[in-house]
Amino acid sequence: MKKGYFGQWGGAYIPEVLYQTFADLKIAYETARADQSFWQQYVDLMANYSCRPTPLTFAENLSDHLGGARIYIKREDLNHTGAHKANNVMGQGLLVKRMGKKRVIAETGAGQHGVATATMAARFGFDCTIYMGEKDVARQRPNVFWMEKLGATVVPVKDGSRTLKDAINEAFRDWVSRMDDTHYVLGTACGPHPFPEMVSWFQSIIGIEANKQILAQHGQMPDRVYACVGGGSNAMGIFQGFLDEPDVELIGVEAGGRGLDTEDHASRMIGDRAAPGVAQGYKTMFLQNDEGQMLDTHSIAAGLDYVGISPILADLGEKGRVRFEAATDKEVLEALTLTMRREGIIPALESSHAFVQAIKEASGMSKDQAIIINMSGRGDKDIFTIAHAFADPSWKEFIVNRAREYSK
Repeated sequence: MKKGYFGQWGGAYIPEVLYQTFADLKIAYETARADQSFWQQYVDLMANYSCRPTPLTFAENLSDHLGGARIYIKREDLNHTGAHKANNVMGQGLLVKRMGKKRVIAETGAGQHGVATATMAARFGFDCTIYMGEKDVARQRPNVFWMEKLGATVVPVKDGSRTLKDAINEAFRDWVSRMDDTHYVLGTACGPHPFPEMVSWFQSIIGIEANKQILAQHGQMPDRVYACVGGGSNAMGIFQGFLDEPDVELIGVEAGGRGLDTEDHASRMIGDRAAPGVAQGYKTMFLQNDEGQMLDTHSIAAGLDYVGISPILADLGEKGRVRFEAATDKEVLEALTLTMRREGIIPALESSHAFVQAIKEASGMSKDQAIIINMSGRGDKDIFTIAHAFADPSWKEFIVNRAREYSK
């Protein structure tokens, strides 16, 4: 199979001006991957800087409440910056140092990748610019605040749907103009080769840990592993720990939005709005119309409304190794509430999609079975969206009063 392809998906559909930049990146990545000392350097950095390994928490109360399988939660929310995103950006930061570049750029939707990139840039001393859709800037304002305070320049993108896909487009435009000193820290397992493979490699630390942890705690492999799927980096991270275990079912949960029977969702692998296409440098399943124009998407979770999906996951789905489901906004809020009340754990809205499907299925399993939910991030970043969705009157009063104070 041609390198950079996964079945029929993937590739590197890039303009000629970027050819040498990608050639240099591939050499740096492949050299690092062949160097065992590089991976150990990465593991040591994540242990000392980012609290790895993250725990695998047995959700005893939730398991008892549902009365079925034992539920374990992989706690990527306890990773530095509050999500799995730090795994990828710190790894790419080490590559940037190897390549001798001084500036990094990134796109972000939910803001967690932006915060992680700004954090990495501060740690390594890089200049940093973050592109973020104007719509996402508004709904993820706390993350924008921290990016700026960490020293990054945040550029609101006003084109298109003003969400993640548009931020990616702007980041590529920037990169073309400053290839010599800049590295694009792509945040998910998408884009031109080698990004899908490289991002998945750094995120594989999740699955490597989870495999060892479930054996230590449960004594055997889990029956199912659940992860939310936007671009797919957190899903690829945990799935890689179990891909070679044929009896472990892998379930990716996409954004069902207001329902698959509407146009307000972001489900690529199920439903009827997606088709194979080439965009943003690679081939995968994209939400697009008959003329190949990308469709608007919707999700209550800013990080799940991307129009495409990792080419690796597209291949795994096509082969039947990963089963895909979708969770609606309403179901997400219900799962979030149940998890908070039963476990005292607050998943991000993205992660709550995985909880939806796990909660649906756990009660139908036996008590000697086990499942793992990858909690890709924590929900404090979503406080504005969650409070609005719950129509919390005290929060609204607080916001109004604080706005009055700022206006004085």
